[in-house]
Amino acid sequence: QVQLVESGGGLVQPGGSLRLSCAASGFTFSSYAMSWYRQAPGKERELVARITSARGITNYADSVKGRFTISRDNAKNTVYLQMNSLKPEDTAVYYCNARWVYAAVYDYWGQGTRVTVSS
Repeated sequence: QVQLVESGGGLVQPGGSLRLSCAASGFTFSSYAMSWYRQAPGKERELVARITSARGITNYADSVKGRFTISRDNAKNTVYLQMNSLKPEDTAVYYCNARWVYAAVYDYWGQGTRVTVSS
């Protein structure tokens, strides 16, 4: 059974920090690129950050570049998103995603964790 379980969301004030975690099981974690997406009410789900499976190359949305950092620990089957200098527009449900493209596309999603940035 494939599982992606996000945690670490909550309420923070603007300018604050939060660290999200995603614990993975049921697949070969080290073979998958891992990503964080987010979705605000009434908006389309957007890619926030991605880290590749092999070299750990990272990519970020322009809106979070310089503020967010994605990392992974293959020994723990966990991917993280460190969020600093949070803004109200960062408020959303954040989803963990695992993707492997080889003979076919394997694409797994977690249930999401809510982040609210408000004063």
